Amino acid sequence: MKLNYDIVYGKFIRRPNRFIAHIDVSGKEVICHVPNTGRLKELLYSGVEVILSYHPTSSNRKTKYDLRMIKKGDYWISIDSQLPNALAYEAISQGIIKELRNYSEIKKEITYKNSRFDLQLIGDKTYFIEVKGVTLEKDNWTYFPDAPTSRGRKHIDEIIDAVKNGFRGVILFVVQVSYAKGFSPNAVTDPDFAKKLKEAYKAGVEILAYRCDISTEEVKIVEKIPVVL
Repeated sequence: MKLNYDIVYGKFIRRPNRFIAHIDVSGKEVICHVPNTGRLKELLYSGVEVILSYHPTSSNRKTKYDLRMIKKGDYWISIDSQLPNALAYEAISQGIIKELRNYSEIKKEITYKNSRFDLQLIGDKTYFIEVKGVTLEKDNWTYFPDAPTSRGRKHIDEIIDAVKNGFRGVILFVVQVSYAKGFSPNAVTDPDFAKKLKEAYKAGVEILAYRCDISTEEVKIVEKIPVVL
């Protein structure tokens, strides 16, 4: 997916709450929106290089900037939590995710009972897909979540229910770390989520992880990586 926003480079100063961060842009301190409610503690530290998107003409914004990427070593990591759904839609449409081919229609934000799934594929069988963006990495291995998430566990319960009622259920982890070698649930930070993901697998939910290639101009899903539960 091509990134169609104006890029501004800066250095992180501080994050007073989960919604905003203060960034040094060419010696000037600006406030930006953080489109990710995760902790990001392993990424956001004083002086780290970041990429912002600049939106000077939008009248209904509280700030003209969004935090989009953070540099870790020699690599940019995409932290935009809104991006994985769009990346998944694009990759499925292009046939990149081999497990999710041969469908006649793809829909976004589909209601099922009291739930809402990110994507639905319609073919010889209906697929419900829940998408999770992954940014936490240690020693080339990636993990989700980076903070306890009762909402994430609720999503798993909902997709288990769909599978029990005859639908195909998929949890797709979109790994926004281009050098990731594999993925696991973060049993240290959220053991209940890790337990619930194992329960889903045993119930027939498919657990997939695909990593992205990331540059300052484009983010795209490129290949499957191992999942270790």
